[in-house]
Amino acid sequence: MKLRKMSSVLLAAVMILSMVLTGCGTKKETSNAGTNNAGTNNAGTSSPEAGKDTGSSEQTKAADKIIIFQSKVEIGDQLEECAKAYTDETGVEVEVWGTTGDDYLQQLKVKLANNQGPTIFSLAPGSESEDLKAYLADLSDLSFVGDIADNMANEIDGKVVGIPYTMEGFGVVYNKSLIDASKITDYNSFAKMLKDQKAAGINGFSLSQESYFLIGHILNTPFALQADPEGYIKKLTAGEVKMQDTPEFVEFGKFMEAIRENTGNPLEVNYDTETGDFATGKTASIHQGNWCYGMFKDYDVKFDMGIMPLPIGGNDKIAVSVPSCWYINSQVSAGEIQAGKDFLNWLYTSDTGKKYLMEKFGFIPVLKSMTSAQLDPLSQAVADYAAEGKTISWPMSKWPAGIVDVYLVPVAQAFFTTDMTGTELLEKLTDAFVKAGQQ
Repeated sequence: MKLRKMSSVLLAAVMILSMVLTGCGTKKETSNAGTNNAGTNNAGTSSPEAGKDTGSSEQTKAADKIIIFQSKVEIGDQLEECAKAYTDETGVEVEVWGTTGDDYLQQLKVKLANNQGPTIFSLAPGSESEDLKAYLADLSDLSFVGDIADNMANEIDGKVVGIPYTMEGFGVVYNKSLIDASKITDYNSFAKMLKDQKAAGINGFSLSQESYFLIGHILNTPFALQADPEGYIKKLTAGEVKMQDTPEFVEFGKFMEAIRENTGNPLEVNYDTETGDFATGKTASIHQGNWCYGMFKDYDVKFDMGIMPLPIGGNDKIAVSVPSCWYINSQVSAGEIQAGKDFLNWLYTSDTGKKYLMEKFGFIPVLKSMTSAQLDPLSQAVADYAAEGKTISWPMSKWPAGIVDVYLVPVAQAFFTTDMTGTELLEKLTDAFVKAGQQ
């Protein structure tokens, strides 16, 4: 009887131990499922279930800290303030990583590849986001997605993965007291303006040494003037067309020769100097966008300013599009993904968040329901061009990823330090696109 009783006790103990071990195993599997949901599916795109409730209260609990890494240096200080405001209101810590700008994309790729990526980061919609789509979480369930202006959100494979910062436009930012924009309508009038300003002791036009400010933005215009910009890019990278045989690019080469001959060397000018010389009247115009207005806050600007088109082939439109979008890293935990979504919801729907977007960042609203009465003169000019339908696109977003820094900048640097002709510039740029397309 005693032996039988002991056997029963031992059996019961084994059963209890088995249940405990089974329970631990189940809990571990649930935790792993939450991690997998933050990963990617077999197609390499972010899982639509990432960050969503799969039955575990621990999975749906948002993390108490997020990290933001973004490329727009003009809002660096304001974003730090915004992060603090969010922490004050929600208790969630927000760490903002800084960047120098030019190598942002490379820095981001390294961080993501090493699983050291931020929660929220920025990319240009187009080739950049396509290249990193395995790291982009599905944001279709954000509360305000349906309110985003048409064609502004970045969608990949039918999912909203990028939330637009703002609408931005670029062209020739000019000093209205020095330049009459109504008279700058083609190559001849543009070249005359440069010569007249030079004769008056003023730099008529300025680029700067940073990659997009040197060649990326200004080269966008002849692409945008093609009947099918994206189709042209595909043919160019395949070696089926050449810039030197395309009228808009031929004229672009003439513009670049006139700029080199009549203005300061942009390789000796950085962004701060370019905008500072403009603000103090030393430079009559700069190739920039509405984002640069924030650079004038430390100057007592005495003149009115506006944006006019770069008049290649008589172009009377400025380039307007979405420059960057917010993305959430699909490779972080489900809780961190949810915390990132919570931040974006707060930024676009709360009174404090909207104040930062429109007043502190100076962004042109991208939500249909959002309006701003405090647009700076350059942002208002972009809004006016857009309202009048006088805009061209940003086909540069469809260029091969990384082409500006790796392939185009060296060509532009050589152009501004040698006697390279406009035709030779086009030949080298064409070769650069073919090489980049083969990578």
